[in-house]
Amino acid sequence: MDRLQVSAVAISIALLIGVLELVRRKKLTEEYSFVWILCALALLGLSMARGLLDRIALGLGIFYPPAALLLVVILFVFVASVSFSVVISRQRQQIDRLIEDTALLDARLRELEDTGRAPEDEATLRTR
Repeated sequence: MDRLQVSAVAISIALLIGVLELVRRKKLTEEYSFVWILCALALLGLSMARGLLDRIALGLGIFYPPAALLLVVILFVFVASVSFSVVISRQRQQIDRLIEDTALLDARLRELEDTGRAPEDEATLRTR
């Protein structure tokens, strides 16, 4: 193993340990950690299997195999970014729905207060 390969393996292991530590400390949920764990394991595998990395690089027309590893890292970051963009978009839609629901409930509360009845009186009337 040359110095570059040792460095790549060490960085991959550090990334994996870092992600697992974030999950352990509840800073990163298991749902979102899956992408990062997968990336770290793939990088570790490519870092350790120098022959595989050489064949992939040659197949892509890249003459310096560590550059192929960098390409793989960039691809993983892109996939992770798209994945998290989908999650953020979904959460934004949920926030918008919650804002609308809150506005409707607030309007209903004001309406009940204007008529002079408390909200608990309304609930009591419905059960009768």
